Amino acid sequence: MTFAANAFQHRLVLVTGGAQGIGLAIVRAFAQLGATVVLADRQAGKAQQAAAELVELGWQVQAEACDVAQPAQIAALVARVTQRHARLDVVIHNAAYFPLTPFAHIDAELLQRTLSVNLMAPFFLAQAALPWMRRQGGGRLLVTSSVTGPKVAYPGLAHYAASKAGVNGFIRAAALELAPYGITVNGVEPGMIRTPAMANLGGEALTRTIGTAVPLGRLGEPEDIAAAMVFLASSAAGYITGQTLVVDGGALLPETVLPT
Repeated sequence: MTFAANAFQHRLVLVTGGAQGIGLAIVRAFAQLGATVVLADRQAGKAQQAAAELVELGWQVQAEACDVAQPAQIAALVARVTQRHARLDVVIHNAAYFPLTPFAHIDAELLQRTLSVNLMAPFFLAQAALPWMRRQGGGRLLVTSSVTGPKVAYPGLAHYAASKAGVNGFIRAAALELAPYGITVNGVEPGMIRTPAMANLGGEALTRTIGTAVPLGRLGEPEDIAAAMVFLASSAAGYITGQTLVVDGGALLPETVLPT
């Protein structure tokens, strides 16, 4: 990170889906820069373990259990966090649900959970955070979107693509309505990132093939997304709102897949 070591000192950052992969990298990045970070995840045990390991490094990280598909749990999470800390500066919705499923096999239950976790949760998180951010005179709302849906498609991810296209619409609309309160709303669109969730897309051979097709010659790392989140949450991005930043190593640039 190029930011000062105390860039987020005295800031409270809430990250959903923070127990592994991109979410954990985001938690680490903000904690390393002095923030108090609340790591929320549906997997309570994994969240507690991740938080404990970061606390051992001297960072201020706390774990909370939350299934963001349940609006009541989101409201309770924000209530607990704000009662404990009496502030909320940055909210990052990173939790996602995307089991690889052929289009014809997407049923109502699968589609509902996908939309609940990926698209509906940002609405409820923003609504719960809004009173605190208004009282403080501003804040940052950030969402992990995706190039899948807004920019491209991937076989077996029609439900996920639809939810992420909706996320980008949410970002623009929420940014417009919340701007008068000094609240910015932005997102990051990751390309192919090396995370445990990539197992959904196939084996190691497939991920290597995908990596070699990226113009920068590699898959993205969770830290690449975390760096973009830190920028968008910082004062350096204070005049940016309603935008999504593509972080994909240039994968969207070629008109066709170029030979290696």
